[in-house]
Amino acid sequence: MSPLLVFFVIVGYFSLLLGISYFTSRNADNQTFFTGNRQSPWYLVAFGMIGASLSGVTFISVPGEVGNSQFSYFQVVLGYVPGYAFIALVLMPLYYKLNLVSIYGYLKQRFGYSSYKTGATFFLVSRLIGSAARLFLAASVLQIAFFDNFDLPFWFTVLVTILLIWLYTFRGGIKTIVWTDTLQTFFMLSAVGISIYLIGDELNLAPGEMISAVESSNLSKIFYWEWDSGVNFFKQFISGAFIAIVMTGLDQDMMQKNLTCKNLGEAQKNMKWFTIILVFVNLFFLTLGALLYLYVREKGIQLPDRSDELFPMLAVNHFSALAGIVFLLGIVAAAYSSADSALTALTTSFCVDILGLGSSKPQQTQAEKASDIEKSTRMRVHLMFSILLFVVILVFRAINNESVIVAVFKIAGYTYGPLLGLYSYGLYTKLEVKDRLVPLICVAAPVISFILDIKSADWFNGFQFGFFILIINGALTFLGLLLINNGVRKTAKA
Repeated sequence: MSPLLVFFVIVGYFSLLLGISYFTSRNADNQTFFTGNRQSPWYLVAFGMIGASLSGVTFISVPGEVGNSQFSYFQVVLGYVPGYAFIALVLMPLYYKLNLVSIYGYLKQRFGYSSYKTGATFFLVSRLIGSAARLFLAASVLQIAFFDNFDLPFWFTVLVTILLIWLYTFRGGIKTIVWTDTLQTFFMLSAVGISIYLIGDELNLAPGEMISAVESSNLSKIFYWEWDSGVNFFKQFISGAFIAIVMTGLDQDMMQKNLTCKNLGEAQKNMKWFTIILVFVNLFFLTLGALLYLYVREKGIQLPDRSDELFPMLAVNHFSALAGIVFLLGIVAAAYSSADSALTALTTSFCVDILGLGSSKPQQTQAEKASDIEKSTRMRVHLMFSILLFVVILVFRAINNESVIVAVFKIAGYTYGPLLGLYSYGLYTKLEVKDRLVPLICVAAPVISFILDIKSADWFNGFQFGFFILIINGALTFLGLLLINNGVRKTAKA
């Protein structure tokens, strides 16, 4: 694919995003940035959340992972359904009842100051690392498709990638994100559909023949029942439910979009349709992965060393120019729809949860001055997280040697586990805890989980936890909180 063509595609795409940012960020203040003034149409939120949930990891890593674990990932996707139902029926009513800007404000009301700061900190670490992993994929594709042609280093590609996000999010925040994510989800889903069609055309397969070819291959196995396997159905399904709960329901990034809806009913409607669409979209991604491997076999192309490199390699070096453009638009849309909202959520959580922005009530005569100070602080925080994201992406590139989607879920298992334990304890017990000891419990649980995970095969006769380690981590946190309860039962409403 011509570097000049790549350049014009990227410039055109981001010009469109910047145009949306201009119109959505006029007269924007902190409430616009944090909550979108709670005026987002539910259908825009639902559609945009598809792209934010899937991200570049799904676009590249899920199809590539088909060569390693077939369609076993769909077991996780099926587990998402009860997880999202729990979010809609239990967590959303709680968040709307408390009128939260940051969802971690619940921990402050339920447990106390230390628990609140601990929960917010774990989110900040989780989302920073997870977003770095997702943006790493987008930067890698841009490096191959464009920047390598000019011998520009990877760090420069990452810098440009993050700068583009900062430019269209620093003013409008979540209000801009709701609209840009809708556009980016459209591009991403269109790219998947067109890619499947073009690959089928290259292989001379009609739609029905494509389905038959995938079914008859050794790539489409979904269900695995071997108990000691890391992809056992029950481990994957149950883990999927909890992954959905923690990476959506306990994640400020994802819930911040839901909290921009006008009311609880619209937010729940958004979650229902989001769930239905997401299941089918993931099945399309897996089908795309199978077709990529069938294409490689048919054309006698050597597989890359890493499965994440398969789709980019084929799109840039082997597919037609049209297929290459479609892929480039898809990966950029997928990666940025996740990363832009993550940067906004990181800024929101740090400003609200760590700095306490908006918690004070200035006198009317001082309100305008206070608003200017808070807006200036928020913009500095936004820049700070942009720089941190840049650094973490480079570190991730240096140390990661596996499929990015596997890495993302592994990270989630350790960093979201304490949040799972905290919220479970808060929702399903009435016991108070010694708040000052909560940070100790939330650090100890992931450490113990990590040791169990790496030693499980030796200690438990070959048994592997896989993504199930998230539940172990949450359970250890829950047990630790029981150990430090102070014997007092909560009487006030959470």
